[in-house]
Amino acid sequence: MGNVKLGATLFCYGTEYARYQYDFEECVKQAALAGATGYEIVGTQMIPSYPNVSDEFLGMVEDLKKKYGIGPVGYGANNDKGMRPDRNLTDDEMLADAIIDLKAANKLGCKVMRVQYMMSPEAFRRLAPYAELFDVRCGIEIHNPETPGSPTMQAYLKVIKETGSKYLGFVPDFGFLSVAPNKPHWMKALKAGVKEEHLEMAAQMRRDGVPQEEAAKELMEAGANPAIMATLAGMYGFVQFHDRKDLPALMQEFKDIIPYSFEMHGKFHYLSEDCVEPSIPYEDILPVLRDSGFDGYLICEYEDELYCGGYEYTRRQLAMEKRILGL
Repeated sequence: MGNVKLGATLFCYGTEYARYQYDFEECVKQAALAGATGYEIVGTQMIPSYPNVSDEFLGMVEDLKKKYGIGPVGYGANNDKGMRPDRNLTDDEMLADAIIDLKAANKLGCKVMRVQYMMSPEAFRRLAPYAELFDVRCGIEIHNPETPGSPTMQAYLKVIKETGSKYLGFVPDFGFLSVAPNKPHWMKALKAGVKEEHLEMAAQMRRDGVPQEEAAKELMEAGANPAIMATLAGMYGFVQFHDRKDLPALMQEFKDIIPYSFEMHGKFHYLSEDCVEPSIPYEDILPVLRDSGFDGYLICEYEDELYCGGYEYTRRQLAMEKRILGL
């Protein structure tokens, strides 16, 4: 048996934070009340002095740790190679930015840093000695539409194995295990006047591997409301889904990289009152994680496509995780 600990990313409360309904302290407080024992902080979102951590901010983090009993355990870095208007950042520049993020993660006391796959495998290789210096394990996020077995992720796995570094690994995002269309996208399409039959048609074409352009043409010929195109784009993009029959193969890919994983992102887009995520099969995923020997944080991560805030859904997600994991 492993040691799965439950946390939340403060990104869950991004809507409330952006609307000035929650300040940083309230985000931490709500994560603690929801049942998290640690939190992830996305540097670009909630650190006023980003990319550096000021002593003032660090002092507040420490004070809140004493007040609410939880502190930062994971740091979400944004590896943005499109920062310049004239060209992409080079590997040297991406590495330099990642080192600054490592320094921030270390100062906050985080032991894991999420790295995005805009950082090339070669730059990731070069990050290893700096990660060791700052004692922060760096995990490439495996985010939909990638899967652990995709060529992109296999290139990072090759680097991890070749370096033998205990500071390079993965942060799998459970969105890659989606087996049904994104619920909020579906709900918004219906509200915009799209017929359910056309949404079902779009989902089936995605399952059948019909190219996106061809699917769009067929939907228009079938008289679908043009508002369906946003939902269709999601089905072929960052919230795409797999046929349920493909889940065993995906779960095997997941099992294969658990030994190289430092943290898990428990992605969720919607939770019914009975705490069920309609597209991500947590009843299949969490028992595997529980029995894998994984020792680390499962960080729940709410994507608020409905712009309703993360207060209730984050509580439901943590309650669901506790129930399935037997915690």
